[in-house]
Amino acid sequence: MSTTVAAALKKISVSILTNPKILKKVLCIVLVLVVALATPLLAVYAALTGKVEVDIDGIAENYMENLNDAQVRELQKMNDTMLAVESALNEAELGSHYREAQVLYALGLFDFSDNENFASDLASCFKDDLSDAELVELVNTKFGSEIDAEEYSTVVKDIRSTYIDSSGFTNNGYKNNIDLCVWAEEAVANGWGYVYGTYGTVLTQKILDIKAKQYPNEVGGKYDFIKSNWLGGRTADCVGLIKGYSWLDEETGQINYGTNGMPDIGADGMYSAATEKGTIDTIPEIPGIAVWHNGHIGIYIGDGYVIQAANTKKGVIKTPLSYNSWTHWLKIPYITYIEEETTSEPTTEIL
Repeated sequence: MSTTVAAALKKISVSILTNPKILKKVLCIVLVLVVALATPLLAVYAALTGKVEVDIDGIAENYMENLNDAQVRELQKMNDTMLAVESALNEAELGSHYREAQVLYALGLFDFSDNENFASDLASCFKDDLSDAELVELVNTKFGSEIDAEEYSTVVKDIRSTYIDSSGFTNNGYKNNIDLCVWAEEAVANGWGYVYGTYGTVLTQKILDIKAKQYPNEVGGKYDFIKSNWLGGRTADCVGLIKGYSWLDEETGQINYGTNGMPDIGADGMYSAATEKGTIDTIPEIPGIAVWHNGHIGIYIGDGYVIQAANTKKGVIKTPLSYNSWTHWLKIPYITYIEEETTSEPTTEIL
C-alpha cells in the first residue's frame, strides 16, 4: 500500500473513531468496513491526484445504505464482538482503552474474533501503565497476530490528540470544578498545543490560517512552529482551556462556542468577573479554582499543582504552583464549585 493511501486510511480511522455521531450509530464496524473496502478506490484516486480528500460521514452513510443481508449479518457480528470487548474492559475498570481495542481489532485481530473468550483475552492485555509497544507485544503473543507496533502507535496517537474522553466526569449534569480538573489533566496527557485564540477544538489548516490573519503577531509570527507541532491536534490558549470545558457538549463530544452560560471572555475579564478571589498567598485548597496574573490564567488542580496552556512552544503543561508568578486566585464564574478539600501537602518540586 502506498504511503499516501496508508496515511489516508489512518485519517479515515481517526475520523471515525473520534466521531461520536458515527460511533453512536454503528460503533467500530464502519471503520473495519472502510479499511477493508475503500483501499482499492483510494489507491486509484491517490495515484491519479496525489491526494485523498474524504467525506467521512458520506462514506459511512453510503455503506450503511447499500448493504445486503449477508453484509448486515457480518457487521452485526463485528458489532457484537466489540460490544463484548467493551463490556470486558469495563468489568476490568479499563473502559478508557476501548478505542485502543478498536484500533487493534481493525489492524489485525478481526480474523481471531471467533476464538473462544476473545473479548476477555483482549481485555486482559490492557493495563494502564503499558507502553504502546508493550501492549502490541502482549496482543501479538496472546493471539499470534502480526500487528505492527509503529503503525498502531501512529493511529492511536492521532486519536488521543483529538478524542475527548468524558468518562471520568462526575456526570452531575452541570459544569463544575472537579470535571474541569479532569478535563485539564486529559489535555496534558494528550499533548494539547497552544494557539492564541483557540479553545480546545482540533486545529485544522483552515483554522490556523484564520487565526494567523486574525492575530498576526501571536499566531502569524509563529506559523511555521504551530504548523509543525500542533496542526491536527487540539489546541487552546490560557483562558481557552477553561472556556473549552464550559462549552463542551459531553453527549456529542463537540465544543460549541459560547454555550452553557460561559461568555467569550479573556483572562483579565474572567478575573474581573469573579466574585470570590484573593491574593495568591490566601489560595484555598480547592481543585478547579483559577490562578491569575495580568494577562494569563491557569487551573489549580490541588496538591500544589497548576495546569496551564503556557505558550506556543510549551503547549498545555502541568507545573508546580510556584512555577509561575501568579498573583491572585479566583473561583471561575459560570461553573459550580463542589468543594472537596484535599489532604496531601502541596509539593514544591520544580519542573
